[in-house]
Amino acid sequence: MEREKQFIQSQGGKAPLLADALDGTSMKRMILQFEKKAYRNQEMRIKFPDIPEKFMESEVELNDMIQEMHVMATMPELYNILVELNAVQSLMQLLSHDNTDISIGVVDLLQELTNVDVLNETEEGAEGADALIDALVDAQVVAQLVQNVERLDETVKEEADGVHNTLEIVENLTEFRPELCPEAAQQGLMAWLLKRLKTKMPFDANKLYSSEILAILLQNHDENRTLLGELDGTDVLLQQLAAYKRHDPVTGEEVEMMENLFNCLCSALMLAANRERFLKGEGLQLMNLMLREKRLSRNSAVKVLDHAMTGTEGTDNCQKFVDILGLRSIFPLFMKTPKKNKKGPNSGDLEEHILSIIASMLKNCTGTQHQRLLNKFTENDHEKVDRLMELHFKYLERVRDCDHKIEKERNDLKFFGGEIDDDMEDQFYLRRLDAGLFSLQLIDYIMLDVCSSGVQTIKQRVMQILNMRGGSVKAIRNIMREYAGNIGDAKDDESKEAEQNRILQLVDKF
Repeated sequence: MEREKQFIQSQGGKAPLLADALDGTSMKRMILQFEKKAYRNQEMRIKFPDIPEKFMESEVELNDMIQEMHVMATMPELYNILVELNAVQSLMQLLSHDNTDISIGVVDLLQELTNVDVLNETEEGAEGADALIDALVDAQVVAQLVQNVERLDETVKEEADGVHNTLEIVENLTEFRPELCPEAAQQGLMAWLLKRLKTKMPFDANKLYSSEILAILLQNHDENRTLLGELDGTDVLLQQLAAYKRHDPVTGEEVEMMENLFNCLCSALMLAANRERFLKGEGLQLMNLMLREKRLSRNSAVKVLDHAMTGTEGTDNCQKFVDILGLRSIFPLFMKTPKKNKKGPNSGDLEEHILSIIASMLKNCTGTQHQRLLNKFTENDHEKVDRLMELHFKYLERVRDCDHKIEKERNDLKFFGGEIDDDMEDQFYLRRLDAGLFSLQLIDYIMLDVCSSGVQTIKQRVMQILNMRGGSVKAIRNIMREYAGNIGDAKDDESKEAEQNRILQLVDKF
């Protein structure tokens, strides 16, 4: 086997590409030549299975032919011919060829054929691109690629490149057709990615790429989040991230991988079942440690906690977070927002996540845990209330600036006879959220909740600061009524209505 590989590599790797331009006829001729060489090699291997000298020449010819076929990647409009002549099936069969040099050659070719820039290059090429992707999907390309990649030895450079190109094919396919993500994950890809992330090897480009592909698979697909949980993927992510609780990643690429893993965890936590796994896997304890250690992982740990504790599904995590003394870690960050790292959430997003965590705990905690949370707002002469009011005025000003700009645009539109439709209203609301409206809603929610359920001195301090700075109770009520009217992330109408009633009751009490 080793001699066959050395012989193929000694023949110079890639053959020169065809100089003359490719057209339909020359493409057909090339495919027929390829089929002949593949058949000849198969025949020689069956005849002389134990005498490499006999089939080696046909193998080199087949390898050269595969290299020549790279020229096809410049002509996506001719991909239909590849499909019509069943060349895709033949390439798929070669992915399981005994000589991994041949299977790596096929992977290399597929990576170029599926390059998204090539697929989207021209309108004529779009039809050919669709035909090729359909044929690859029908042939269960991902399952075949995973089978091939499982036998590659990444300590050999060519085989490590083969793994990288395999991941690139997956990225190409899912970018060109995002709805393929669940199917790809089910065909063994997710299990392989988790195994690759767990492998005890020095950090390298393939580990980074594996984390990227996993993040893509989880981004918008609940089926994949479910599969991740079933494969104990939340535990794998927590184990990999545990390395960064006391040590920072060494290179920029490793920082990127760490952020990908955090993003995977946030996506996974969108699913209620994974929140339970996160709780059992001591994810809260790990994130709490990261908050205290002040390493590069801290800011993203805040983001993960927000995802774990939000909504009614976050109740158990909220209660447990108070039990493990999480209040001691989160409130110093509330008092002074950490600076942004090279990667991870920026200061504005961080502030939003921290506020969201506190709001989630106020909604979800009960009994002694709820009381311990309220006590935080009275300690050190109500310093948390002072900070809350400081944030209220900061965000109120930002939102008002945005509102003035929008109002001017509305007036200009009316003046020139334009109409403001629902789409435009939605755009205006999104702009206000970007300007800080969501953070302001969270701040005012916290303010109303602690004034209602905390001791009298909290409300007295809030009113004192409002009067001192010329703030108004009416403005706060309006913000909260708008918040209640726009709650959209509740899973069902019943919980949405309950949350709206809760907010409006707080408004009335205020």
